[in-house]
Amino acid sequence: MTKAIMIQGTGSNVGKSMLVAGLCRHFTNQGIKVRPFKPQNMSNNAAVTSDGGEIGRAQALQAIACKTDPTTLMNPVLLKPEGETGSQVIVKGKRLGSYKAKDFYKLKKTLLPEVLSAFQNLKQQADLIIVEGAGSASEINLRQNDIANMGFALATNTPVILAADIDRGGVIASIVGTHALLPQEELNLIKGFIINKFRGDPNLFQDALTLITSKTSWACLGICPWFPKAHLLPAEDSQDLETSPVSRKNNSQKLIRIAVPVLPRISNFDDLDPLRAEPNVELNLIKPGTPIPATTDLIILTGSKATISDLKALYTEGWDIDIKAHIRRGGYVLGLCGGYQMLGNKIVDPNRIESELTSIKGLACLDIETSIETTKTLEKTTATDLHSSPSFNAYQMHMGTTTGEDCTRPLFKIGDEFEGALSTNGRVMGTYLHGLFQSDKFRESFLKRINTKHRSTGNYQNSIETTLDQLAEHLEQNLDLKTLLQIAK
Repeated sequence: MTKAIMIQGTGSNVGKSMLVAGLCRHFTNQGIKVRPFKPQNMSNNAAVTSDGGEIGRAQALQAIACKTDPTTLMNPVLLKPEGETGSQVIVKGKRLGSYKAKDFYKLKKTLLPEVLSAFQNLKQQADLIIVEGAGSASEINLRQNDIANMGFALATNTPVILAADIDRGGVIASIVGTHALLPQEELNLIKGFIINKFRGDPNLFQDALTLITSKTSWACLGICPWFPKAHLLPAEDSQDLETSPVSRKNNSQKLIRIAVPVLPRISNFDDLDPLRAEPNVELNLIKPGTPIPATTDLIILTGSKATISDLKALYTEGWDIDIKAHIRRGGYVLGLCGGYQMLGNKIVDPNRIESELTSIKGLACLDIETSIETTKTLEKTTATDLHSSPSFNAYQMHMGTTTGEDCTRPLFKIGDEFEGALSTNGRVMGTYLHGLFQSDKFRESFLKRINTKHRSTGNYQNSIETTLDQLAEHLEQNLDLKTLLQIAK
């Protein structure tokens, strides 16, 4: 029979996704057939699956850790925030619709059967399923119809390990407080806890462990030190984006300086990870309230879950002025998906899918126009770069059709179709393709356009594999993984 264990957290961003990825790689390396599972996720960083749907980026990474292709079974419910109070709801990889928070909670009680069905089907493929919770296990105000944490654990009788983040402080209270808030039937499922992101001497924490154990009767399965290479793996939450400005001293040492305005609904920002890893590239994430530096060589407008809203935010920041000044100085601009749409003359939304606005003026940096439509394009593909001919794997994930004069100068060819747009001066580019920079050949070719002296030195996919193995080894050295496997049932 397939075993399962669930990693829940005392709060959001405590490192659950990274722990699950490391556990997946460890047990996979032990010869066990492992699969990741997250009942409900909330993220605008999504991946296209081999079965033609979309799931959270963290589950796609965890699938890689299991040395298997990601499928929609691994994350049956995905929420993609579109505003402060609403999200697009993805069920089994397909868009169900957009819902305000209060309407989603009414819908949620109908989703448990979908989650349980996906879980049962995934069990047919695995010896061990490692389940990731969402947010905090003790969000009792959201407990009714819960499918993400204890609601799922109770429905499937899955044992739980609680992860707590000591780096943010208050770790004792977070664990003991979780114990104090949960009913007995849920406490019975929690078999232990992990102290995550520890810095310093663990011997100084022994008295705290004694106190936690005395208050909860839960066993500690280990103190996991901070994993310094976590930034080399794709992040899921936009809070993980490193937005600290780079010093002027570092600026002068890089061949290519890339600026990325961080918009409120930024999505698929893992497109930036291979660029960040390039030693000759400085990737500067521009915070709201900060101008785009005049020393920038390339501006990238990333994907957006709410393109019209983010375009309004871009105008509010005055970044439209910076972008146009950058182009006048001879700089390059690349728009990816939603960023591609923003670069055009106009975006129309006749069905009010994104907002109450039916149209908004674009940046007019490309002679194109986009119509947002109800049908969502989700597909993996192989594209050929028309500039230098290398082929690469990529994916599309968008709602909208883009047409216009600059589309007659495409960037890529997919089968018999052309894709993307290029300005007459060749310095402003737009595409719906995601994941293009994961190709080492394409990335080097593209960056040489920005600076002919650039030479790529890394293998991005190999770096992901190496980092996952190092993460697994990190967990092996610091956690009681034999006991954790024994707890699974």
